[in-house]
Amino acid sequence: MKYLSQFLIILGFTFAGEALQRIIPLPIPASVYGLLLLFGALCLGLVKLEQVKETGHFLASILPLLFVAPTVGIIEQWGLIADKLLPIALILV
Repeated sequence: MKYLSQFLIILGFTFAGEALQRIIPLPIPASVYGLLLLFGALCLGLVKLEQVKETGHFLASILPLLFVAPTVGIIEQWGLIADKLLPIALILV
């Protein structure tokens, strides 16, 4: 039950970031808004670290797994992006 409540807190900040991204027309991803909101809440003491710590560690530990699908997509589309590799790398840097 502890993990579910921690996940719901994180999910609430994610949804708040989605709402904020729709309200403020800046080219900032909603996930960044959510992270900033959660960071601000942690700094102000509105959310205690213990309220999200274990679930945050779990989500950070499975983060590499979330990159498998985009990597497979890049490999599948390599023929289309191979000639644009240098501009893409510059943009990423």
